[in-house]
Amino acid sequence: MLFTAKRLTTVTLAAVLIISLGACSNWSKRDRNTAIGAGAGAIGGSILTNGSGLGTLGGAAVGGIIGHQVHQQ
Repeated sequence: MLFTAKRLTTVTLAAVLIISLGACSNWSKRDRNTAIGAGAGAIGGSILTNGSGLGTLGGAAVGGIIGHQVHQQ
């Protein structure tokens, strides 16, 4: 698999986001779900739009909303 600079940057940022979530142990479950949803959405949006910034941002927004709503009762 060939890594371009853009793809390598995206993968690196995703890894940093996932690792940094471990530092947020005092967050509520809803906060964690929101952050995880935003991270997953950003990765998905980036992949689906071939690294488009707007696609990544849109994916993060949608993922964050879904992650936030998952915990509502």
